[in-house]
Amino acid sequence: MSTLSENVRAAVGRVQDPELRRPLSELDMVRDVATDGTDVRVGIALTIVGCPAADRIERDVRDAAESVHGVGEVTLDIGVMTPDERRALTERLRGPGRAMPFGPDSLTRVIAVTSGKGGVGKSTVTANLAVALAQRDLRVGLIDADVHGFSIPGLLGLSRDGETAQPTRIDDLMLPPIAHDVKTISIGMFLQRGSDSGGAVAWRGPMLHRTVNQFLTDVHFGDLDVLLLDMPPGTGDIAISVGQLLPHAEVLVVTTPQTAASDVAVRSGLVARQTGQKVIGVVENMAAMTLPDGTVLDLFGSGGGAEVAAALSADADDVPLLASIPLSQGLRSSGDVGTPVVVAAPEDPSAQAIVDLAATIASRPRGLEQRPLPFSPA
Repeated sequence: MSTLSENVRAAVGRVQDPELRRPLSELDMVRDVATDGTDVRVGIALTIVGCPAADRIERDVRDAAESVHGVGEVTLDIGVMTPDERRALTERLRGPGRAMPFGPDSLTRVIAVTSGKGGVGKSTVTANLAVALAQRDLRVGLIDADVHGFSIPGLLGLSRDGETAQPTRIDDLMLPPIAHDVKTISIGMFLQRGSDSGGAVAWRGPMLHRTVNQFLTDVHFGDLDVLLLDMPPGTGDIAISVGQLLPHAEVLVVTTPQTAASDVAVRSGLVARQTGQKVIGVVENMAAMTLPDGTVLDLFGSGGGAEVAAALSADADDVPLLASIPLSQGLRSSGDVGTPVVVAAPEDPSAQAIVDLAATIASRPRGLEQRPLPFSPA
């Protein structure tokens, strides 16, 4: 029969770190478990001083220990990992070296969301799509690659009252904040609004490439089903960098119905193809909306999404129009307050269109042809 201390260690070891989302036993965060009769003393080593998840870990550990049959009073000893322990942890999380975790051999599906021009609602679509995929019990990560025009933290509620959530640093490894079950990283998490620059970024090619590369290698997303990248509009430095770093990525092109947007949107898909990426579909945002009296308002015209899909299908694989998201006040207002419309108003027509888009993307095969799988025949 197991002893009381063994039962408590097993229960505490099953507690998950809310940031790393792995059991404490797997992270070597459980130290001593000692008993004195029915009383138990549990030692826990947090990753860093001031760990933002400390209160939750302490509460979950106490609850786990008290749930064991026969346990009386529970006392916790909360400490911090030594530098050697942290180094061993980061090496275990990252793996050997600083290899790209989302390279061609990865089973994570990487989708870059692009647009030809700004103002088409690309970031709003990306944020809501990420949350809708997470609602389908997929493990989702989101990189805000729009370094100059970052907006993802605000759209997901990670930026409120002038304060933006920051990643937790374990030595040189960063753990991304989580909102609506989506792990998210953005340059906006590293800037101070009250600084001389006012939180603006004035960088050129090399710095932009380095930032995207660091987001892909130094941020620990863990095992993901889908990684979304909110790309900047156009076909500039970051589009080229992502094409070099993630040539196997899939591309989702966002446009509005108007010709001025759809003509330019085609270019972003063509440039993605030049780097070897595959355009999987087009999303038309700000499409016609039905008013309460039944009339249809097509404020930005109609047919732009279908035109982009047809143009991208002309000399390559078929590129479907995956979604037509109607113009919606709810979609706009929910983004302003940091609660995605798929959460705040799932009955809204725009939310339903995005949920359907997530279902379509989730149902598509991952395309594992010629990719090595992480097992070998017996």
